[in-house]
Amino acid sequence: MSTGSQIGRAVDRVDGHAKVTGAARYSAEQRPPGTTHAVLVVSEIAHGRVTDIDTSEALAVDGVLAVLTHHNLPRVAVEPRPIASLAGTTAHGQSFFPMQDERVHYAGQPVAMVVADTLERAEHAAELVGVTYALEPAVTTIEQGRDDAYEPERVFAGLAPGRVERGDVEAGLREADVVMERTCHLAANHHNPIETHAATAVWEDTRLTLYDTTQGPTATRLSVAELLGIAPSDVRVVSEFVGGSFGSKAMIHAHPTLAAMAAQHVRAPVTLSLNREQMFTGAGHREEQEHTLTLGAREDGTLTAIRHHKISPTSPFDDWAEPSIGPTAQLYACPNYEGVFRLVRANTMTPTFMRAPGEGSGVFALETAMDELAYELGVDPIELRLRNHADTDPGTGNPWSSKGLRECYERGAELFGWRLRDPIPGSRRDGNWLVGTGMASAIYPVYTPMSPQRARARVYADGRAVIETGSSDFGTGVGTIMAQVAAQALGVETEAVAVHYGDTELPNTVAAVGSAGSGAVSAAVHTAATALRDQLVGQALADPESPLHGADPAGVAVAEGRMFLRETPETGETYSDLLRRHMMFDADALGAWEPPAQDTGYGMATFGAQFAEVGVDPDLGLVRVRRLTGVFAPGRVLNRKTARSQLMGGMLWGVGQALLEATHMEPQQGRWANASLAEYLLPVNADAPDVEVEMIEVEDRVVNPLGVKGVGEVGQVGVAPAIANAVFHATGRRFHDLPITIESVLA
Repeated sequence: MSTGSQIGRAVDRVDGHAKVTGAARYSAEQRPPGTTHAVLVVSEIAHGRVTDIDTSEALAVDGVLAVLTHHNLPRVAVEPRPIASLAGTTAHGQSFFPMQDERVHYAGQPVAMVVADTLERAEHAAELVGVTYALEPAVTTIEQGRDDAYEPERVFAGLAPGRVERGDVEAGLREADVVMERTCHLAANHHNPIETHAATAVWEDTRLTLYDTTQGPTATRLSVAELLGIAPSDVRVVSEFVGGSFGSKAMIHAHPTLAAMAAQHVRAPVTLSLNREQMFTGAGHREEQEHTLTLGAREDGTLTAIRHHKISPTSPFDDWAEPSIGPTAQLYACPNYEGVFRLVRANTMTPTFMRAPGEGSGVFALETAMDELAYELGVDPIELRLRNHADTDPGTGNPWSSKGLRECYERGAELFGWRLRDPIPGSRRDGNWLVGTGMASAIYPVYTPMSPQRARARVYADGRAVIETGSSDFGTGVGTIMAQVAAQALGVETEAVAVHYGDTELPNTVAAVGSAGSGAVSAAVHTAATALRDQLVGQALADPESPLHGADPAGVAVAEGRMFLRETPETGETYSDLLRRHMMFDADALGAWEPPAQDTGYGMATFGAQFAEVGVDPDLGLVRVRRLTGVFAPGRVLNRKTARSQLMGGMLWGVGQALLEATHMEPQQGRWANASLAEYLLPVNADAPDVEVEMIEVEDRVVNPLGVKGVGEVGQVGVAPAIANAVFHATGRRFHDLPITIESVLA
């Protein structure tokens, strides 16, 4: 049976009108009758213990209902344990829950929580809570803990091994004509979505409803239920509107459980929101990183060995590191590879997913080194990459499910005008500006969920359709593609499909993380809508009163809400005709997509090519990105408008990573020195260059039924090294640390 052409259209976001008119209500804006407000008091030291908490002044403030500390906060039922939210299970942010004892493990750790009838009174009372500490020595940076660094067995919530090897790296380096070793340092970064983390908790007898800012309503449900020691069926999580995330809302941190505990204590609904400074200490971050990369190559540029060692701080409780060695193992054909993580136990909360976790950092180390190797050998940077193109997955030897990287290089070079470039550094000027161009490859793995993904489709007798799934939409456009995929399968217009999502009462899908949301949700929706279509067609074929009675189901097509014979399109009827004749108000079907096993026998990744032009003022140390071009091969594109928006957003994020974003640790105090949007620098519209985005569709029959790979993160990957390589081309100087600051250019 055929469907319409709804997939691929540049459809406006289904939630756009509500957001721009202010009709959208976010988690902290939920106001059940009697809602109260909770405010956290956080530790001012990085390591030690609380020796005394004086709550008397706070409790004396009008409207204050409670001050909860480790003395009176209930104990959690289990010790939380981070598991990647793709597993469809609990997804705790760290193996630690605050306010269970007097120990302080990091600055910003919650030590008290004030609940009052208004937010203003709660904030005022929180300032009156007196906390006394016994200070102990702290470790907060790589340099402080380097001598005690260790090699973990696994990292990244257990998803990645601590060491990956193939072949013999030492032998490969001996075979090389050229050996290069470079060390780069990347500053810590923090997510700063417009909406801070927040939860509103409402108890009705023993049943809890949480309005939570989360990428995974089911992950919140399971995590909070486990900590409270109650059945998951007694927890409902609603997350219809989420004001951005970038990974910070993928794992479940303490605040929704704390809100539930506070609501239970005061016997009233409670809203708990992190303030902007608490976002730097309460929701994870991208850790400070040091990468040492060694490349061995023959005179023709063929790689003989890659060694990638990374060291970074983690928390006292978890072995967390971005999987930065992954892309270096997978991007290029190289027989000998060694990747090793080393971790420093530090007084920090456990880091977490941040847009392009691992790829954004690891590809910077790899692609700046590849550019340097190209200049060392006198080979064009694109040509060097083509000489090392991996026709199969280097780690396994398996074929790719789909690739398209060669096409991305070719099309990107054409759009950008790469072949017109003079490769000699410093050869191009525009007044006082030195102008340079650079490029880099992009790769992001295709993650698939570890559990079935479900959706429900319904068609009404008036011709409308509804699609339902529990996934939240945190700005990626998931709700919009739900409507398009359902419309395609049912043979109706996208505008005729209403979408319901972001609620654990709806069929379950896992958290939309790792660029897996569009693939998982579209597969579930496609399965449900196809099941409903086939159900209705089957009913028509069995109905003696239907024009389609007795027809071959393979000969039936659907379009414009109508079922008809392919050979004689005038023979058929609408869904509405069928339902009304049977006196049915509606019909529905539940669909479940079973993801492929983790070992599919294929390499699965999304690829792209990034190109950047920069201007550098050598007297002022300024670097300005003039234009970016990115070409990507994301499988099938569901919505060209939202996909382009995602890719462009990722590319602009790469500008921030390259030139602006850095959270600085004050090592004596063990606290972030610039934990505010006044001092944590982000690109604004004035920093945005001309951005050109193009997508090359490649067929993929492995990743999911529609061949969708996801674009949320690959757009960021490769931008920072393309910019750094362009700065070298402009100035003749290499920059191995991020961000590239005015001070570093002038040094």
